[in-house]
Amino acid sequence: MFARVKKSGNNQYLQIVENRRENGKVVQRVISTLGRMDQMTEKGEVESLIRSLSRFSERTSLILSDKSNVSASARKIGPSLIFERLWKELGIGSIVSSLVAERKFGFSVERALFLTVLHRLFVSGSDRGCEKWRRDYRINGAEEIALHQLYRAMAFLGEEVSDQQDRTHAPRCTKDLIEEQMFDHRKNLFTDLDLVFLDTTALYFEGEGGKTIGERGHSKDHRPDLNQMVVGALLDDRGRPIACEMWPGNTADVTSTIPIITRLKNRFGANRFCIVADRGMISKATMLALEKENLSYILGVRMRLVKEVRTEVLLDDAPYEEVYPEGIHSKDPSPLKVKEVVLNGTRYIVCKNERQARRDEADRNAIVESLQEKIKKAPASLISNKGYRGFLTITNKSVVLDDEKVKADAKYDGIWVLTTNTKLKAKEVALKYKELWMVEQTFRDMKSAIDTRPIYHKRDETIRGHVFCSFLALVLKKELDYRLVSQGLQLEWADIKQDLKALQEVDLAENGTTLAVRTECQGVCVKVFKATGVAIPPTIRVKQP
Repeated sequence: MFARVKKSGNNQYLQIVENRRENGKVVQRVISTLGRMDQMTEKGEVESLIRSLSRFSERTSLILSDKSNVSASARKIGPSLIFERLWKELGIGSIVSSLVAERKFGFSVERALFLTVLHRLFVSGSDRGCEKWRRDYRINGAEEIALHQLYRAMAFLGEEVSDQQDRTHAPRCTKDLIEEQMFDHRKNLFTDLDLVFLDTTALYFEGEGGKTIGERGHSKDHRPDLNQMVVGALLDDRGRPIACEMWPGNTADVTSTIPIITRLKNRFGANRFCIVADRGMISKATMLALEKENLSYILGVRMRLVKEVRTEVLLDDAPYEEVYPEGIHSKDPSPLKVKEVVLNGTRYIVCKNERQARRDEADRNAIVESLQEKIKKAPASLISNKGYRGFLTITNKSVVLDDEKVKADAKYDGIWVLTTNTKLKAKEVALKYKELWMVEQTFRDMKSAIDTRPIYHKRDETIRGHVFCSFLALVLKKELDYRLVSQGLQLEWADIKQDLKALQEVDLAENGTTLAVRTECQGVCVKVFKATGVAIPPTIRVKQP
């Protein structure tokens, strides 16, 4: 049965028609002629009829006009759909729920933390803005979470636990239990920490920075006037964050390394692993301690400061082994040559990038030309410039360009030096160290894309919880990256955020019936849903009351 318009003379008539099969043929029978179309349209009778009939349909599609009494609301659904799936599959939700099972918080701590983490991923900034931000997003179970409850949830993450075994510069907290259980959740028969990347950064506070965690120290943000904390990140060889460590701002990297490694082995049951760290992380004393503990390492060397490297290793005339030639395309790996030099029982790997060597030479030549001009015009202005003084000889009477210093600097062009006690081949050592960029990218994500600052909290517990929420956001982002790469996709994070936020669901409510209408997937949205295994909601569906 259906409706049709039948033309008769100069007029059109609306009819209800039925299809019937008679003698093996389909024939049509007019059940009723409802009236002239122009007259019915003018009086609004067509819409009234459809609205009346819709009350008897379980699957209703509303026809709206200016006479309808309809309410409409829209929510962004893409972010929560994708990251809710990752949150569950990584076990974070169930782990948090189990830890608070016997606590009487009076609200869902797990939902409060998910809301905070999702906010960090898509907006970041102050936690105060999270409440208002939530209004435009559909996040199941987080509709009634208040700001003070978000703070309580973060304080829970930073609470000290009763078992303080393996305590280092900071106490063991609830967040440590979550990290350990997350590691247990995803590990399998072949999981082991053979290779661990380690790096640290500093985060400054707008205020005092808690009771014990905020201290003055060497500021990588060039804010020595503010208290800060030190945050260490540990990643496995696939770039997945394992844990984050937090210490007072006056803790030196080199004094933290051995306790971190010892604690790591105990926390995650690592029988063997190799630590990879940059030049600023390790001192000679730390290297000796690593040797004493029989721990493997691949470490960057401060080649300008280590005398035997500067005077002997870099002057070794052994030939280089080519790992990667200079490529043609932008996606080709950077050119790399390596050679091994063993000196006084220490194994060094000298690495060279010919392309970078040419850049370094060009930069130095530009500096020398600039110096020659400045020496002629205003030599006194060069005395306080540290970048220029390395090429000058300065006395009470003169400022002279030192040709020997210029020649000596050339031996560092495109060079970086590693030291290791592993049995890996020289090229394998170099390639593993190059993967340290994953840690550096981690901190760039934590401090920019997932902006940990500003930190306004006053208690150590909430400060630790605040930073750990950023770490959890990072865990989710890296998991999404991993799944995209496994599908052969390399998508920009800015595009992912924009296109997920563009996916909305509009609720249209009328006469007790609510229709949910999904907007069209834009850009990379479909690829993200496919990579995470999340089904895209239907375009139109009836919502149950």
